[in-house]
Amino acid sequence: MDDAVELADMIAQLRSELGRAMAAGSGEALRFQAEKLELELTVGVERSREPGAKVRFWVFDVGASARHAQTAQQRITLTLQPVMSEAPDTPAWISGEELTDER
Repeated sequence: MDDAVELADMIAQLRSELGRAMAAGSGEALRFQAEKLELELTVGVERSREPGAKVRFWVFDVGASARHAQTAQQRITLTLQPVMSEAPDTPAWISGEELTDER
């Protein structure tokens, strides 16, 4: 699965990017409160047959080729509530410059 990434790695990268955006927005006049993050993903489910094996979820690129047709694919939607670990009741504020391919 060359063009896939594990779900846990994708969420870790998302957490990292949100952290960078929060740091970049510190002290800015215009900031955004992150209330919910909704992700719609195409995932493949892999279960190996070795002893003690785990089920792994792979996130596919939106433009992934048809060669994944034999992989069990599902579409899932995750709704994440961003919170600060030291102050979970305080809203997370995010800011940063918009990238050209952002929606």
